[in-house]
Amino acid sequence: MAQQTMTVHLKVWRQSGSDSQGRFEQYTAEDLNPHMSFLEMLDVVNEDLIHAGEDPIAFDSDCREGICGTCGFVINGQAHGSERGTTVCQLHMRSFNDGDTIVIEPWRARSFPVIKDLVVDRDAFDRIISAGGYVSVGTGPKPDANSIKIGKDVSDKAFDSAACIGCGACVAACPNASASLFTGAKITQLALLPQGKPERTRRVQRMVHQMEDEGFGNCSNIGECEAVCPKEISIDNIAKMKREYLRAMLSDT
Repeated sequence: MAQQTMTVHLKVWRQSGSDSQGRFEQYTAEDLNPHMSFLEMLDVVNEDLIHAGEDPIAFDSDCREGICGTCGFVINGQAHGSERGTTVCQLHMRSFNDGDTIVIEPWRARSFPVIKDLVVDRDAFDRIISAGGYVSVGTGPKPDANSIKIGKDVSDKAFDSAACIGCGACVAACPNASASLFTGAKITQLALLPQGKPERTRRVQRMVHQMEDEGFGNCSNIGECEAVCPKEISIDNIAKMKREYLRAMLSDT
């Protein structure tokens, strides 16, 4: 029995650069295997475009295993598509129906300027991390694994926060283009662990101020960030960040 294939119609945002005027272009992808990933489908479309002498669709990808956070764009109005807890590279064509029209566009946020087509500049996230999302205290020789006791409940919470892959879906989905979920997760994972406590006050101040300097909006607790996060990071991290920031500001008075 021949394997069933499918055809989809694409409306893809094309933009040659941040200073250029963008527009939607229409394409048809035929004879697709329903089990291929969304990015593999775009690979097929790009092969056809290159064969026809046209400019392929620019998009980011790396691991294609839902780990790196490189992939990311809006599919039919939803960041990473309609599947909950899924990155674009983990989204498969079987999630769509034969003959569907799929609208694809980049993250929409002033702090994520378009580089080309579906590729945006997310260096703002790197600058937030550089402001304090690390432990710089000298640790000396390699410590024994059990020299610092950490309860499982605490380590589990820290791990859940550290699962953030920095893809930017939270910013794209938030009507305020807030980066509070990303920043909150990075602050929380270190605030919970003893290794992060010596720089606790300085870290939250620097990272929050950098987030503001980058032009991200304020959080108004709408919850879209949590809903679209491929790692299902909880908005509890935002509340933790705000408590940490208030604590740091009071300690300076």
